[in-house]
Amino acid sequence: MHAIIMHANGVGIIFAVDSNARSTAWHDVLTNRRGKAMEELLISRQLNIANEESCLTTFWTSRGGSNIDLTILNNQAIGVISGWAIHDREGCSDQNIIKYGFGKLNRKETTREV
Repeated sequence: MHAIIMHANGVGIIFAVDSNARSTAWHDVLTNRRGKAMEELLISRQLNIANEESCLTTFWTSRGGSNIDLTILNNQAIGVISGWAIHDREGCSDQNIIKYGFGKLNRKETTREV
């Protein structure tokens, strides 16, 4: 991740990561050792998590579920994705499908004459 961030200096980056790290910062019920390490990495690289709270989890097996799959953005990519959600349809693995809209937001500037 560090090499990509350094190479793409000033460009928006979106990472889709199967982190195997749990943290309440991305709406899991607990934070484990890997989650704490990932939190520290994200803070040190000024990265953001796009994951939103859901009644579904990103990972599910017969033993239970957790939120270990992350959508990570740098500051330049904030506002490029919208509608992040965990899809409620079954996928081909124990990872649930994550969906979101992708593209630059069109913002109209409104001016008012006084």
